Amino acid sequence: MLIIGCDYHPSFQQIAFVDTDTGELQERRLEHREEAEKFYREFAVQGRKVRVGMEASGQARWFERLLAELNIELWIGDATEIARKRERRQKTDRQDAQHILRLMLKDDFPQIWVPSGENRDLRQLLWHRHRMVQARTRIMNQLQAVALNEGLHCKKKLWRERGRQQLESFALAPWASRRRHDLLELLDRLNPTIGALSQAIEQEVEKCPEAQRLRTHPGVGPLTALAFVLIIGKPDRFQCGKQIASYLGLVPLEDSSGNRRRLGHITKQGNSLLRFLLVEAAQVTARSLPEWRSKYVHLTMRRGRKIAKVALARKLAVRLYWMMRKGWDYEQLKKLGSHAGQPGHRDGVK
Repeated sequence: MLIIGCDYHPSFQQIAFVDTDTGELQERRLEHREEAEKFYREFAVQGRKVRVGMEASGQARWFERLLAELNIELWIGDATEIARKRERRQKTDRQDAQHILRLMLKDDFPQIWVPSGENRDLRQLLWHRHRMVQARTRIMNQLQAVALNEGLHCKKKLWRERGRQQLESFALAPWASRRRHDLLELLDRLNPTIGALSQAIEQEVEKCPEAQRLRTHPGVGPLTALAFVLIIGKPDRFQCGKQIASYLGLVPLEDSSGNRRRLGHITKQGNSLLRFLLVEAAQVTARSLPEWRSKYVHLTMRRGRKIAKVALARKLAVRLYWMMRKGWDYEQLKKLGSHAGQPGHRDGVK
Protein backbone atom coordinates (compact mmCIF):
# COMPACT_ATOMS: atom_id res chain seq x y z
CA MET A 1 0.00 0.00 0.00
CA LEU A 2 1.14 3.54 -0.78
CA ILE A 3 0.50 6.23 1.87
CA ILE A 4 0.85 9.84 0.73
CA GLY A 5 1.06 12.95 2.88
CA CYS A 6 0.01 15.94 0.78
CA ASP A 7 0.62 19.61 1.55
CA TYR A 8 -1.92 21.11 -0.86
CA HIS A 9 -1.66 24.57 -2.45
CA PRO A 10 -3.88 26.04 -5.20
CA SER A 11 -1.11 25.89 -7.83
CA PHE A 12 0.91 22.88 -6.64
CA GLN A 13 1.21 20.18 -3.98
CA GLN A 14 4.21 18.92 -2.07
CA ILE A 15 3.95 15.23 -1.24
CA ALA A 16 5.87 12.74 0.87
CA PHE A 17 4.94 9.09 0.30
CA VAL A 18 6.04 5.71 1.54
CA ASP A 19 5.51 2.20 0.21
CA THR A 20 4.46 0.08 3.20
CA ASP A 21 5.67 -3.09 1.45
CA THR A 22 9.25 -1.94 0.80
CA GLY A 23 9.56 0.95 3.27
CA GLU A 24 10.85 3.26 0.49
CA LEU A 25 10.27 6.96 1.20
CA GLN A 26 10.09 9.57 -1.57
CA GLU A 27 9.22 13.25 -1.96
CA ARG A 28 7.94 15.18 -4.96
CA ARG A 29 6.47 18.51 -5.94
CA LEU A 30 3.53 18.23 -8.36
CA GLU A 31 2.25 21.17 -10.38
CA HIS A 32 -1.51 21.51 -10.90
CA ARG A 33 -3.33 20.11 -12.73
CA GLU A 34 -1.60 18.12 -15.48
CA GLU A 35 1.41 16.79 -13.57
CA ALA A 36 -0.67 15.84 -10.52
CA GLU A 37 -3.31 14.05 -12.63
CA LYS A 38 -0.64 12.07 -14.47
CA PHE A 39 1.02 11.06 -11.20
CA TYR A 40 -2.14 9.67 -9.59
CA ARG A 41 -3.50 8.08 -12.76
CA GLU A 42 -0.35 6.00 -13.03
CA PHE A 43 -1.14 4.32 -9.71
CA ALA A 44 -4.72 3.66 -10.84
CA VAL A 45 -3.44 1.97 -14.00
CA GLN A 46 -1.08 -0.17 -11.94
CA GLY A 47 -3.96 -1.17 -9.66
CA ARG A 48 -2.09 -0.18 -6.51
CA LYS A 49 -3.89 0.64 -3.28
CA VAL A 50 -3.27 4.27 -2.37
CA ARG A 51 -4.28 6.43 0.60
CA VAL A 52 -3.85 10.23 0.51
CA GLY A 53 -4.01 12.54 3.52
CA MET A 54 -4.34 16.33 3.37
CA GLU A 55 -5.54 19.29 5.39
CA ALA A 56 -9.04 20.64 4.80
CA SER A 57 -8.89 23.16 1.96
CA GLY A 58 -11.43 25.19 0.04
CA GLN A 59 -9.69 25.03 -3.34
CA ALA A 60 -9.36 21.25 -3.77
CA ARG A 61 -12.72 20.16 -5.24
CA TRP A 62 -11.18 19.06 -8.53
CA PHE A 63 -8.54 17.05 -6.65
CA GLU A 64 -11.16 15.30 -4.50
CA ARG A 65 -13.19 14.42 -7.62
CA LEU A 66 -10.06 13.05 -9.31
CA LEU A 67 -9.22 10.75 -6.39
CA ALA A 68 -12.83 9.56 -6.16
CA GLU A 69 -12.79 8.78 -9.89
CA LEU A 70 -9.59 6.76 -9.47
CA ASN A 71 -10.90 4.95 -6.34
CA ILE A 72 -8.07 6.39 -4.24
CA GLU A 73 -8.83 6.71 -0.54
CA LEU A 74 -8.71 10.31 0.69
CA TRP A 75 -8.38 11.39 4.29
CA ILE A 76 -9.11 15.05 5.04
CA GLY A 77 -7.84 16.31 8.38
CA ASP A 78 -8.54 19.19 10.74
CA ALA A 79 -5.93 21.82 9.87
CA THR A 80 -5.91 23.23 13.43
CA GLU A 81 -5.31 19.82 15.00
CA ILE A 82 -2.60 18.98 12.48
CA ALA A 83 -0.80 22.23 13.28
CA ARG A 84 -1.17 21.59 17.02
CA LYS A 85 0.51 18.21 16.69
CA ARG A 86 3.55 19.77 14.99
CA GLU A 87 6.57 19.64 17.33
CA ARG A 88 9.17 21.61 15.36
CA ARG A 89 9.05 25.38 15.22
CA GLN A 90 10.24 25.38 11.63
CA LYS A 91 7.60 25.17 8.91
CA THR A 92 8.15 24.47 5.21
CA ASP A 93 6.10 22.70 2.56
CA ARG A 94 8.34 19.65 2.74
CA GLN A 95 8.07 19.44 6.51
CA ASP A 96 4.29 19.85 6.33
CA ALA A 97 3.99 16.92 3.92
CA GLN A 98 6.30 14.80 6.09
CA HIS A 99 4.31 15.76 9.19
CA ILE A 100 1.01 14.65 7.61
CA LEU A 101 2.64 11.40 6.51
CA ARG A 102 3.94 10.71 10.03
CA LEU A 103 0.49 11.26 11.52
CA MET A 104 -1.04 8.81 9.05
CA LEU A 105 1.61 6.18 9.76
CA LYS A 106 1.12 6.56 13.53
CA ASP A 107 -2.68 6.37 13.10
CA ASP A 108 -2.87 9.82 14.74
CA PHE A 109 -4.32 11.71 11.77
CA PRO A 110 -7.27 13.94 12.88
CA GLN A 111 -9.70 12.88 10.16
CA ILE A 112 -12.91 14.89 9.82
CA TRP A 113 -16.35 14.23 8.37
CA VAL A 114 -16.67 15.22 4.71
CA PRO A 115 -20.10 15.96 3.19
CA SER A 116 -21.20 14.16 0.05
CA GLY A 117 -21.18 15.74 -3.40
CA GLU A 118 -24.96 16.17 -3.35
CA ASN A 119 -24.75 17.86 0.05
CA ARG A 120 -22.13 20.30 -1.21
CA ASP A 121 -24.17 21.10 -4.29
CA LEU A 122 -27.24 21.93 -2.18
CA ARG A 123 -25.05 24.19 -0.04
CA GLN A 124 -24.22 26.10 -3.22
CA LEU A 125 -27.96 26.68 -3.68
CA LEU A 126 -28.21 28.17 -0.19
CA TRP A 127 -25.11 30.33 -0.61
CA HIS A 128 -26.24 31.54 -4.04
CA ARG A 129 -29.61 32.68 -2.73
CA HIS A 130 -27.95 34.29 0.30
CA ARG A 131 -25.57 36.29 -1.89
CA MET A 132 -28.39 37.33 -4.22
CA VAL A 133 -30.41 38.60 -1.26
CA GLN A 134 -27.39 40.53 0.00
CA ALA A 135 -26.92 42.10 -3.45
CA ARG A 136 -30.62 43.07 -3.54
CA THR A 137 -30.36 44.63 -0.08
CA ARG A 138 -27.40 46.76 -1.14
CA ILE A 139 -29.31 47.94 -4.22
CA MET A 140 -32.41 48.76 -2.19
CA ASN A 141 -30.34 50.72 0.32
CA GLN A 142 -28.85 52.80 -2.49
CA LEU A 143 -32.31 53.53 -3.89
CA GLN A 144 -33.53 54.49 -0.42
CA ALA A 145 -30.64 56.96 -0.24
CA VAL A 146 -31.69 58.46 -3.59
CA ALA A 147 -35.26 58.84 -2.31
CA LEU A 148 -34.14 60.43 0.96
CA ASN A 149 -31.98 62.92 -0.91
CA GLU A 150 -35.09 64.00 -2.81
CA GLY A 151 -37.16 64.33 0.36
CA LEU A 152 -39.13 61.09 0.00
CA HIS A 153 -39.23 59.20 3.30
CA CYS A 154 -41.52 56.20 3.02
CA LYS A 155 -39.33 53.22 4.07
CA LYS A 156 -40.93 49.93 2.92
CA LYS A 157 -43.66 51.76 1.01
CA LEU A 158 -41.00 52.75 -1.51
CA TRP A 159 -41.19 49.23 -2.99
CA ARG A 160 -44.94 49.42 -3.63
CA GLU A 161 -46.31 50.61 -6.93
CA ARG A 162 -46.95 54.16 -5.76
CA GLY A 163 -43.53 54.49 -4.13
CA ARG A 164 -41.84 53.18 -7.28
CA GLN A 165 -43.69 55.76 -9.37
CA GLN A 166 -42.61 58.57 -7.05
CA LEU A 167 -38.99 57.40 -7.21
CA GLU A 168 -39.03 57.29 -10.99
CA SER A 169 -40.71 60.70 -11.26
CA PHE A 170 -37.83 62.67 -9.71
CA ALA A 171 -35.95 64.93 -12.10
CA LEU A 172 -32.30 64.07 -11.46
CA ALA A 173 -29.00 65.09 -13.01
CA PRO A 174 -27.88 62.93 -15.98
CA TRP A 175 -25.55 60.56 -14.13
CA ALA A 176 -27.78 60.36 -11.06
CA SER A 177 -30.66 59.47 -13.36
CA ARG A 178 -28.52 56.81 -15.05
CA ARG A 179 -27.62 55.36 -11.66
CA ARG A 180 -31.29 55.21 -10.60
CA HIS A 181 -32.24 53.52 -13.87
CA ASP A 182 -29.50 50.90 -13.60
CA LEU A 183 -30.28 50.13 -9.96
CA LEU A 184 -33.98 49.69 -10.69
CA GLU A 185 -33.14 47.45 -13.63
CA LEU A 186 -30.88 45.28 -11.46
CA LEU A 187 -33.57 45.09 -8.78
CA ASP A 188 -36.13 43.92 -11.33
CA ARG A 189 -33.73 41.21 -12.47
CA LEU A 190 -32.85 40.01 -8.97
CA ASN A 191 -36.40 39.61 -7.66
CA PRO A 192 -37.40 36.79 -10.07
CA THR A 193 -34.03 35.08 -9.54
CA ILE A 194 -34.44 35.08 -5.76
CA GLY A 195 -38.00 33.85 -6.12
CA ALA A 196 -36.89 30.91 -8.27
CA LEU A 197 -34.11 30.02 -5.80
CA SER A 198 -36.55 30.17 -2.88
CA GLN A 199 -38.90 27.85 -4.73
CA ALA A 200 -36.03 25.42 -5.38
CA ILE A 201 -35.25 25.40 -1.66
CA GLU A 202 -38.89 24.64 -0.87
CA GLN A 203 -38.77 21.69 -3.26
CA GLU A 204 -35.60 20.33 -1.66
CA VAL A 205 -37.17 20.61 1.80
CA GLU A 206 -40.14 18.55 0.59
CA LYS A 207 -37.68 15.77 -0.28
CA CYS A 208 -35.99 15.89 3.15
CA PRO A 209 -38.01 14.51 6.12
CA GLU A 210 -35.48 15.85 8.64
CA ALA A 211 -35.87 19.41 7.34
CA GLN A 212 -39.66 19.06 7.40
CA ARG A 213 -39.54 18.09 11.08
CA LEU A 214 -37.29 21.05 11.92
CA ARG A 215 -39.72 23.39 10.16
CA THR A 216 -42.37 22.57 12.76
CA HIS A 217 -40.40 24.62 15.32
CA PRO A 218 -41.76 28.21 15.51
CA GLY A 219 -39.50 30.67 13.72
CA VAL A 220 -37.71 28.06 11.61
CA GLY A 221 -38.35 28.37 7.88
CA PRO A 222 -37.31 26.18 4.96
CA LEU A 223 -33.98 27.94 4.47
CA THR A 224 -32.87 27.54 8.09
CA ALA A 225 -34.14 23.96 8.31
CA LEU A 226 -32.37 22.82 5.13
CA ALA A 227 -29.16 24.65 6.05
CA PHE A 228 -29.10 23.00 9.49
CA VAL A 229 -29.56 19.52 8.02
CA LEU A 230 -26.90 20.02 5.35
CA ILE A 231 -24.24 21.58 7.58
CA ILE A 232 -24.70 19.38 10.65
CA GLY A 233 -24.83 16.25 8.48
CA LYS A 234 -24.75 13.29 10.85
CA PRO A 235 -26.03 14.41 14.29
CA ASP A 236 -24.35 11.47 16.02
CA ARG A 237 -21.02 13.19 15.33
CA PHE A 238 -21.83 15.33 18.38
CA GLN A 239 -22.34 14.03 21.89
CA CYS A 240 -24.29 16.96 23.32
CA GLY A 241 -25.73 20.39 22.58
CA LYS A 242 -22.62 22.14 23.88
CA GLN A 243 -20.59 20.63 21.05
CA ILE A 244 -23.15 21.91 18.53
CA ALA A 245 -22.88 25.43 19.94
CA SER A 246 -19.08 25.26 19.79
CA TYR A 247 -19.14 23.83 16.25
CA LEU A 248 -21.26 26.76 15.07
CA GLY A 249 -19.15 29.40 16.83
CA LEU A 250 -21.90 30.43 19.27
CA VAL A 251 -19.75 30.07 22.40
CA PRO A 252 -17.48 32.78 23.85
CA LEU A 253 -13.72 32.82 23.67
CA GLU A 254 -12.15 31.88 26.98
CA ASP A 255 -8.79 32.70 28.51
CA SER A 256 -8.98 31.41 32.08
CA SER A 257 -6.27 30.45 34.52
CA GLY A 258 -6.34 29.72 38.25
CA ASN A 259 -9.07 31.70 39.95
CA ARG A 260 -9.37 34.12 37.04
CA ARG A 261 -11.98 33.47 34.37
CA ARG A 262 -12.06 35.68 31.30
CA LEU A 263 -14.65 35.35 28.54
CA GLY A 264 -14.54 37.27 25.27
CA HIS A 265 -16.65 37.56 22.13
CA ILE A 266 -18.09 34.49 20.45
CA THR A 267 -15.59 32.43 18.47
CA LYS A 268 -17.47 32.70 15.13
CA GLN A 269 -16.02 29.37 14.07
CA GLY A 270 -17.90 27.08 11.75
CA ASN A 271 -20.37 27.99 9.02
CA SER A 272 -21.16 31.70 8.97
CA LEU A 273 -24.34 31.23 6.89
CA LEU A 274 -25.96 28.87 9.39
CA ARG A 275 -24.92 31.10 12.30
CA PHE A 276 -26.57 34.08 10.56
CA LEU A 277 -29.75 32.10 9.85
CA LEU A 278 -30.00 30.89 13.44
CA VAL A 279 -29.72 34.44 14.80
CA GLU A 280 -32.47 35.60 12.41
CA ALA A 281 -34.69 32.59 13.18
CA ALA A 282 -34.23 33.04 16.95
CA GLN A 283 -35.59 36.58 16.72
CA VAL A 284 -38.69 35.31 14.91
CA THR A 285 -39.09 32.60 17.57
CA ALA A 286 -38.89 35.27 20.29
CA ARG A 287 -41.78 37.09 18.63
CA SER A 288 -43.79 33.86 18.32
CA LEU A 289 -43.39 32.24 21.75
CA PRO A 290 -44.12 34.19 24.98
CA GLU A 291 -41.48 32.29 27.03
CA TRP A 292 -38.80 33.11 24.44
CA ARG A 293 -39.92 36.73 24.36
CA SER A 294 -39.66 36.94 28.15
CA LYS A 295 -36.17 35.41 28.07
CA TYR A 296 -35.08 37.80 25.32
CA VAL A 297 -36.30 40.88 27.21
CA HIS A 298 -34.63 39.68 30.41
CA LEU A 299 -31.27 39.08 28.69
CA THR A 300 -31.51 42.38 26.82
CA MET A 301 -31.89 44.32 30.05
CA ARG A 302 -29.03 42.44 31.72
CA ARG A 303 -26.47 41.99 28.93
CA GLY A 304 -27.62 43.95 25.90
CA ARG A 305 -29.46 43.14 22.71
CA LYS A 306 -26.55 41.55 20.82
CA ILE A 307 -25.75 39.04 23.54
CA ALA A 308 -29.45 38.23 23.93
CA LYS A 309 -29.78 37.42 20.22
CA VAL A 310 -26.76 35.12 20.27
CA ALA A 311 -27.99 33.38 23.43
CA LEU A 312 -31.34 32.62 21.82
CA ALA A 313 -29.61 31.47 18.62
CA ARG A 314 -27.56 29.03 20.67
CA LYS A 315 -30.67 27.76 22.44
CA LEU A 316 -32.40 27.28 19.09
CA ALA A 317 -29.40 25.42 17.66
CA VAL A 318 -29.41 22.99 20.59
CA ARG A 319 -33.15 22.42 20.21
CA LEU A 320 -32.86 21.73 16.49
CA TYR A 321 -29.97 19.37 17.16
CA TRP A 322 -32.04 17.23 19.54
CA MET A 323 -35.01 17.29 17.18
CA MET A 324 -32.76 16.09 14.38
CA ARG A 325 -30.98 13.47 16.47
CA LYS A 326 -34.12 12.01 18.05
CA GLY A 327 -36.31 12.35 14.97
CA TRP A 328 -38.79 14.57 16.82
CA ASP A 329 -41.09 17.29 15.59
CA TYR A 330 -41.86 20.35 17.73
CA GLU A 331 -44.78 18.75 19.59
CA GLN A 332 -42.64 15.76 20.56
CA LEU A 333 -39.84 18.11 21.65
CA LYS A 334 -42.22 19.87 24.04
CA LYS A 335 -43.27 16.54 25.55
CA LEU A 336 -39.96 14.69 25.59
CA GLY A 337 -37.38 17.49 25.57
CA SER A 338 -34.79 18.41 28.18
CA HIS A 339 -37.45 19.87 30.53
CA ALA A 340 -39.67 16.78 30.46
CA GLY A 341 -40.53 15.46 33.91
CA GLN A 342 -40.15 18.87 35.57
CA PRO A 343 -43.17 20.70 37.06
CA GLY A 344 -45.47 21.64 34.21
CA HIS A 345 -44.09 18.88 31.99
CA ARG A 346 -45.90 15.66 32.82
CA ASP A 347 -44.48 13.61 29.97
CA GLY A 348 -40.93 12.41 29.90
CA VAL A 349 -38.57 9.50 29.56
CA LYS A 350 -38.10 7.74 32.89
